[in-house]
Amino acid sequence: MLNLFRGLKKDTAKHADYSDAAIIAMADGDMFSIEQVNDPVFSAKMLGDGVAFRYDGDKVVLCSPANGVLSILFPTGHAYGIEMKDGTELLVHVGLDTVNAKGDGFKLLGRQQGEEIKAGDPVVAVDLKKLSLKYDMSTMLIVTNANKNIQFIEPCKVVLGQELTIG
Repeated sequence: MLNLFRGLKKDTAKHADYSDAAIIAMADGDMFSIEQVNDPVFSAKMLGDGVAFRYDGDKVVLCSPANGVLSILFPTGHAYGIEMKDGTELLVHVGLDTVNAKGDGFKLLGRQQGEEIKAGDPVVAVDLKKLSLKYDMSTMLIVTNANKNIQFIEPCKVVLGQELTIG
């Protein structure tokens, strides 16, 4: 079990100096409309507007989508939030109903709630192979309190660090 995430690169971030307004892809994957997520809480945008992702492979390291403060970090690893410098709040929710996994299949990567974080910094490693046996592993990136008009790019394949917004 301790070797579950052996072989994952600890520093998977493509560190660049992203602007404080940038929202980036958290890993390589397929971005799709949040309205296609198989859960009405997300698809009906009850928590806010956003986009969703599917990741290939057995494991993925998810990074911060923006510069800011790691405002929420669930100890189970299934969700985390970033408050950007302009007050925009982003929520990353990994999978549907994965809170029920109680952290099994997630490994926090040394970040602490309340600390400053940069876009591209690794936050959690996810064992997709294990979790996908029980859960839909769609991963949502939600703007929970848009302080400005945020427009996402059209659904497509994305790479870690790719900017996801227009304008």
